[in-house]
Amino acid sequence: MKITPTAIPEVLVIEPDVHGDARGFFLETWHARKYAAQGLDAAFVQDNHSRSRRGVLRGLHYQLNQPQGKLVRVVSGSVFDVAVDIRKGSPTFGQWVGIELSGDNHRQFYVPPGFAHGFCVLSESADFLYKCTDYYAPEDEHGILWNDPAIGIDWPARDFLISEKDAKNGLLGEMDDVLPVYEAGA
Repeated sequence: MKITPTAIPEVLVIEPDVHGDARGFFLETWHARKYAAQGLDAAFVQDNHSRSRRGVLRGLHYQLNQPQGKLVRVVSGSVFDVAVDIRKGSPTFGQWVGIELSGDNHRQFYVPPGFAHGFCVLSESADFLYKCTDYYAPEDEHGILWNDPAIGIDWPARDFLISEKDAKNGLLGEMDDVLPVYEAGA
């Protein structure tokens, strides 16, 4: 397995070892000791699975008081997945990184607590799986507008199907009272 930091060092790309032959393939999607030895030492408490069709954009979501780290992957189809640093005082505040995840490339993306997360579906449909370091708390969920010009995410498409809730998300510059605070070394 190979774990590579992105331009925002806390956000990681994981390329698991895939063992394949004429019968198919096998890979470990989580092995606590192996991942910890490579620098990803997280305790996950919840697994989620979503299915979305082409053009769906979900996000940018985060929880403030119960922040979730997310280890995300796609088992069918493909998505463009994005993490945005929203930690006040962080040297990478307001910056984003994105990666294509697919059932074919088997990549995983680790989005740490303190980051907003979102994705758009590139294929006809996509099955998106993710492990979380804290439980989902709907009363604690917040969102940032997917096309906030201050962030400037270069989404690979423009014609999206977005939920009414996500369409009403605020701009990063207007959310100071509901953003996490950066803690160096945390």
